[in-house]
Amino acid sequence: MKKHNFSAGPSILAQEVIENTAKAVLDLNGIGLSVMEISHRGKDFQAVMDETVALFRELLDIPANYHVLFLGGGASMQFCMVPYNLLNKKAAYLETGTWAKKAIKEAKGFGEVDVVASSADKNFNYIPKGFKIPEDVDYFHITTNNTIFGTEILEDYDSPVPLVADMSSDIFSRYVDISKYAIIYGGAQKNLGPAGATFVIIRDDILGKAERYIPTMLDYNTHIDKGSMFNTPPCLPIYTCMETLRWLKKLGGVKVMQEMNQEKADLLYNEIDRNPLFVGTAEKDSRSIMNICFVMKDEYQALEKDFLEFALSKGMVGIKGHRSVGGFRASTYNAMPRESVQALIDVMQAFEKQHVK
Repeated sequence: MKKHNFSAGPSILAQEVIENTAKAVLDLNGIGLSVMEISHRGKDFQAVMDETVALFRELLDIPANYHVLFLGGGASMQFCMVPYNLLNKKAAYLETGTWAKKAIKEAKGFGEVDVVASSADKNFNYIPKGFKIPEDVDYFHITTNNTIFGTEILEDYDSPVPLVADMSSDIFSRYVDISKYAIIYGGAQKNLGPAGATFVIIRDDILGKAERYIPTMLDYNTHIDKGSMFNTPPCLPIYTCMETLRWLKKLGGVKVMQEMNQEKADLLYNEIDRNPLFVGTAEKDSRSIMNICFVMKDEYQALEKDFLEFALSKGMVGIKGHRSVGGFRASTYNAMPRESVQALIDVMQAFEKQHVK
């Protein structure tokens, strides 16, 4: 039976990316050695790093005055690296979910934090609007996609101060105007590769202003100066990122992927809105195109476990919702084919026929 992988992360990868990575694990480009056992400073891996950075720049149209880094520690490490490098007195944050809360917690260890708006009052089921970005802060931080709650910021804010964004779960899924951001960071394990690699896109004029000692490994300049090679980078995940970017370029790039992702999301949201068993959890104008959250309507709550078991029996993997929301979550990242979304819709309709007379 075919499995349809809706896991929120680590998540689905394109089949050819998996196959090409597997080949490189056995033998990288015919050199007789695995990508996992060669020196990160040797020419064979340097070629991997160079191509990955070049594809990053090309596919996201990154201006020349930005650096692209690959680090360890996940996006969670960036929650402290950003304020370590940027926060002198005060920073502003938009609170839209669990990961934004974690970023705020870390920033409070380095200075004052102004939470300009929050959607906590409705369990983060919407993106706040109408807030004012203060001008007396060192930077403004947002989390563009909220994997747990299924909301997403689908615009590039005009910010009077440096704009920092955690794009762990929607990078490469839609067009982004990189020039509006000072730093964009994220974990790779949604749209790029396996867990272990963290990307950072950073504008070159934003650094060197912190009035504190920054530990060597937490200083962005350390990694810029060494081209992400100050210490051993996560080599295998970076290789998989390269293969993913090759795959994305072959498909037509980010704008084509955005159209495909919007089509998948529209299909599933339309079924959620139509089906009498289910209801979406995010407000419609805040819905994510990456993580689609829905629950049983109140009168059918008793069927939640039955639907999960039914869906699993049909090959649907990873659709159980996070405990913060409950219900179901279908993550429709770049590598998720339209056919899998349709398969989930078919399952929802089959379950409806069994239980709605």
